[in-house]
Amino acid sequence: MTDTTPPNSPIDQISERFLEAYAALDPTEATFMGIPGHDHELPDYSPAGFEALIDLHRRTVAEASEVQVSSPREEAARDALLERIGLELEQGEAGVPQHQLNAISCKPVDIRSAFDLMPTETQDDWETIAIRLNLVGTTLDGFRETLIEQAAAGRVSAARQVNVLAERIASWTGAEGDDFFAGLAAKAPDTAIKATVEAAAASARKAYDQFGQWLTTDLLPQAPNRDACGREVYQLASRSFLGAAVDLEETYAWGWQELARIEAEMETIAASLNGGDRSISAVAELLDNDPARKIHGKEAFRDWMQQLADAAVEELAGTHFEIPDSIKQIECMIAPTSDGSIYYTPPSEDLTTRPGRMWWAVPAGVEDFATWREVTTVYHEGVPGHHLQVAQTMLRTDQLNRWLRLGCWVSGHGEGWALYAERLMEELGYLEEPGARLGMLDAQGFRAARVIIDIGMHLELAVPRDNPFGWRPGEIWNAELGFEFLRAHSRMETEFLRAELNRYLGWPGQAPSYKVGERIWLQARDEAKQRKGAAFDLKTFHRDALNLGSVGLDPLRRALAKL
Repeated sequence: MTDTTPPNSPIDQISERFLEAYAALDPTEATFMGIPGHDHELPDYSPAGFEALIDLHRRTVAEASEVQVSSPREEAARDALLERIGLELEQGEAGVPQHQLNAISCKPVDIRSAFDLMPTETQDDWETIAIRLNLVGTTLDGFRETLIEQAAAGRVSAARQVNVLAERIASWTGAEGDDFFAGLAAKAPDTAIKATVEAAAASARKAYDQFGQWLTTDLLPQAPNRDACGREVYQLASRSFLGAAVDLEETYAWGWQELARIEAEMETIAASLNGGDRSISAVAELLDNDPARKIHGKEAFRDWMQQLADAAVEELAGTHFEIPDSIKQIECMIAPTSDGSIYYTPPSEDLTTRPGRMWWAVPAGVEDFATWREVTTVYHEGVPGHHLQVAQTMLRTDQLNRWLRLGCWVSGHGEGWALYAERLMEELGYLEEPGARLGMLDAQGFRAARVIIDIGMHLELAVPRDNPFGWRPGEIWNAELGFEFLRAHSRMETEFLRAELNRYLGWPGQAPSYKVGERIWLQARDEAKQRKGAAFDLKTFHRDALNLGSVGLDPLRRALAKL
């Protein structure tokens, strides 16, 4: 019989105390993690609130550094905790979460996004939503106080990021798009609670309107025009997103080589699909207009994603992965926003209250979808990508403490695994259809281009004089060159690419974590093959690696070396 007793060593106790205290200090993160009991609260984003978080991290690092471990499992748990919260402490002491603004991941975005994950089935659920909506104004006021303090210390996000966040807020409040808050209130049941929710939604909308106006009238004049964050800030960001320290110049050079390799493969497929024409753009247009590869309507597209996700679960379970029945459900969703993002949210801790979900924030006016591009997306977000990775971690109550299961997420591990999962599906024969394989390579090439652009722009490097495309040799990277390079190496709408560029500039180090994370996953697999020799088994490698949780990639490799 399998031992299901939760681990309870001293390092596990420290980790779980940290998670409990962290959830209380940041209730939006508790909602994202699926930890119950905090949905009626919002964090204190005032300077005092951030200082409380920093103090929690500082105390926990000190305590974990002194604890003794007695097994490889405990050693891996301590390594993971110290790596992760140590980096969070560095970022807090550097004022990063206190001042960083962008349209994808910052405190005002976190507040709004939390409402997407709150239960809506019962009267009590809607009362909880109303309570949280009524707290939005106070929370944004506290964050405004923090931004003012940070600005006085010379830390203000670039003007571009202040502007894009203000624009994103306008898209939520109805000033420039759909009114998210009115849409949320409209879903409330037609009982006495509806008026309460509507009033609370109006309060939250007003608070966001006022905050967005303050960004443009008060903070924007203090914001620097320079987009690049510089080497010191970038190195910390890169370590945070990867859970590993990499040579940035070597990684930059590798990105050029990887993009050239991928595009050469794409040209070969293009020629096979388009009568010998090796043009990637030409074959992409051909496939986009192919009725057999097109779906009309958001709901129909959601259903197509659901069918493909369900089929992957059933076919991979028991063959290439161990997928228990309790995590086989994944729900494909059309998001209540329209910014074009595609993302995954994990199931609730009990695996029943809220399933794992794949979300698509379809841009306004988009009704036609090209499936050849998105087969690989379903594998990335679903199985064997994020859903398998996250849900399997949540099941490991016998091996992982609660913080490792719910509170530890490293982008390089998570996004790197999901990109590795796309390539794995090609290796397993699931992308033999040329259009689907081209879609996978197109996504891979896009991620490789992001490695080049992100590092190049933030470190203000020179374009290599011998780059494989003969493009702009010797010129110094800036936002204009970044956009030109994106357009040359992707087949996406202009407005989406502009949003992508803003994302890279406002969230340094995050975009490369996909492709660099995949690279480190592949290196870890090669290292395991060398250690195990003829005894190496791919299914066992996946199981052992995922059973460690979403840890930093340096701790992952150290732990795998001991298995």
